[in-house]
Amino acid sequence: MKIFDRYILKEHLGAFFFAFVTIMFVFILSFLTTFLERLIGKGLDFGILFEVVALQSAWMVGLAVPMAVLVSTVMSFSSLTNSSELTVMRSGGISIYRLVAPVLLAALALSLLMERFNNVLMPEANHKANALFADITRMKPGLGIDKNAFSDLINGYSIMVKDVDNQTGELQDIVLYDRSRSDVRTVIMAKKGRIQFSGDYHHLILTLDDGQIHELALPQMDRYRKMVFSRNRYVFDANGYGFERTDEGNRRRGGKELSAAELLSMAKEFHLKGRMAESSIDKGIEQFRTEIATIRKRSGAAPAAWPAPLPPAVTGRAIESVDAMIDNVSARIGQMRENRESFNNYMIEYHKKYSLAFACVVFAVVGAPLGVMARRGGFGAGAALSLLFFVLYWVLLIGGEKIAERGLLLPSISVWLPNAVLTTIGLFMLYRLSHTASGSGR
Repeated sequence: MKIFDRYILKEHLGAFFFAFVTIMFVFILSFLTTFLERLIGKGLDFGILFEVVALQSAWMVGLAVPMAVLVSTVMSFSSLTNSSELTVMRSGGISIYRLVAPVLLAALALSLLMERFNNVLMPEANHKANALFADITRMKPGLGIDKNAFSDLINGYSIMVKDVDNQTGELQDIVLYDRSRSDVRTVIMAKKGRIQFSGDYHHLILTLDDGQIHELALPQMDRYRKMVFSRNRYVFDANGYGFERTDEGNRRRGGKELSAAELLSMAKEFHLKGRMAESSIDKGIEQFRTEIATIRKRSGAAPAAWPAPLPPAVTGRAIESVDAMIDNVSARIGQMRENRESFNNYMIEYHKKYSLAFACVVFAVVGAPLGVMARRGGFGAGAALSLLFFVLYWVLLIGGEKIAERGLLLPSISVWLPNAVLTTIGLFMLYRLSHTASGSGR
């Protein structure tokens, strides 16, 4: 390794650690601002609170490292440009590509480390964090209710509230969907309420004030009933509540709690299920066509062949058979869609583990020319440009995920699209920079 390679990497090292610590501090502060109020004062041990923060920091590291690479690269090349060191190096015949090479190698090594982190450490940390938060939620049921979002805190029900007072436990503007009965759709709305344990901790009590109950009969939707109440109380079994460590091995893992190999295995399983459902749909449609052709043949037969019209019972059975086939095909179509959605979701998480790791290299490619462009702007300009490109990267990533979830684009394309776009921009800027007179932009 030549002297100026070590010198350039030394310039990056300090800026990288400074940027990483700063970004992690912002992430942790944001997390504490959002969740600490819901955890403090709930009778939880300080060690549990510290463990929650430590486990939640895993996903923060996955984002902070690529961001720190971008910030440190921008700041380092901006410093080299301001001190005219970059100009001197270029005047000595060293190309901009040669100056960027050690940074790209270091970023590649960091990408390999982040790939291992994303595949080994992060899934375990996410799994332990979700299991721990579920244990806390069982102890304090109000913690499991998010504002303006439906939650399945109570088995058989979906609940959404506009606001939650973490001090008093009071809920505001409550909407409760009762999913316990298949023949009736029930929606309960109340202006305020409270959820708490009974005195013996054997039951969960939901008290609602000033509300309405709406009931609609299914599937005909021919009967509707509305009831108004000043106070109503619902009692649920509280088995499983109360803080205690659950066996993490018995808890089903979500997509963010699996390694790449496990994600790929799950995706293949859902892909196979989707193909089986699609094959079943084809068979159901063919059977449906055969049944329709049979009915038409019978209804259009000559009087000699059919001396009397089909009895109503036979006609009714034929109609019931067709209706059953239609219901079966509809159910299979729903299963196929669910399997495709699950396949897409698992493949999105699979590719994200590699694309976010490779983002270290992408941001190194982008950061070098940005640092030269931000020459006299100092830390403010470097931070602003870094934030701009990271927001662009994040918008493309989130947008690509949504497109892939809808099946409009393959996950392998949508998730890697931000890397491709920013790499193209970075290489273009490096090309333009290499054709300037000094490469410093002065």
